[in-house]
Amino acid sequence: MSRAEGSAVKNNERIAAAHVAEALTRAPFTYTDGATQVFTPDGRTTYTENGRPSSGEWGVGDQGQFWSFWPPTYRATYEVFWITDTHGEVVGIRFTELDRRETFEGRYTSKLTPSPG
Repeated sequence: MSRAEGSAVKNNERIAAAHVAEALTRAPFTYTDGATQVFTPDGRTTYTENGRPSSGEWGVGDQGQFWSFWPPTYRATYEVFWITDTHGEVVGIRFTELDRRETFEGRYTSKLTPSPG
């Protein structure tokens, strides 16, 4: 996604509810601590830290917030924002947890195919 394709987004712009699922599933993420995460369209996610994977579930609420569930009891809800590079290319997502206001960034691991939104 880039400005040249007519679907410009700005760095730190909230991801529209209609585009959250596509934004999460378009490529694997790598976090600043080296952990990785994959979201699949069927609502499953795998987070791998220090070579140890854990499985969870995810979805998008009515207000466009992303939620995750990690059995047996951990739940969190996040607002999600685009991360762009200096050329306006989308390179990842910034997650802000609603309850704790904790923020972290996931960068797309592989080259992306442009998409609208």
